[in-house]
Amino acid sequence: MRVETFSLGPVMTNAYLIYDEESKEGIVFDPGMNPSPLINQIKELGLKIQGILLTHAHFDHIGGLEEVRQLTQAPVYVHRIEEDWLTDPKQNGSALLMGKPIVCQPADFLLDGGEKLTFIGENFQVIHTPGHSPGSVSYLCGSLLISGDVLFAGSIGRTDLPGGSLETLMNSIHHQLLTLPEETRVLCGHGPETTIGREMEQNPYITGW
Repeated sequence: MRVETFSLGPVMTNAYLIYDEESKEGIVFDPGMNPSPLINQIKELGLKIQGILLTHAHFDHIGGLEEVRQLTQAPVYVHRIEEDWLTDPKQNGSALLMGKPIVCQPADFLLDGGEKLTFIGENFQVIHTPGHSPGSVSYLCGSLLISGDVLFAGSIGRTDLPGGSLETLMNSIHHQLLTLPEETRVLCGHGPETTIGREMEQNPYITGW
């Protein structure tokens, strides 16, 4: 299983392309704005994308969704709380923060948390981790966690946007993510990757809470 990271758009949102080199099957997490590098790599590798998985539906994580969906014809997954965010620029923040509305088509599958999804021969557990946004989810595959904007290297997701809650976010981090093995590799929505153990020891938001 290969993992490639693409920092996309004006706020450098991390999109992840995870694929199997032999089967040429893959999945995409959070296709952000200006997704040409991601799209070009999918074409270059000749991948069959099985799913487009969203950690949440803020504008910077869905800005390239329709371009990637059109290319791959892959189904889109999002938590049901943020179902309407895909089609509503006010809720996904693009109307307020970008001055240019981002409107996507509805998702194909709605998540609640607790699901186990199978892609590229691997199981991905869906963990509802609200706080940054009400429908934020993290995806766990073995020792790999795609955390979206819940947990960062040395920081946490912002909670000052509509629907955000610091207390809820910290509960998600402490009761959901920090219960994972310390060696769990965390792929963040922005910035470099980290591990659960490193954040338990060094993240001031966690050690000081």
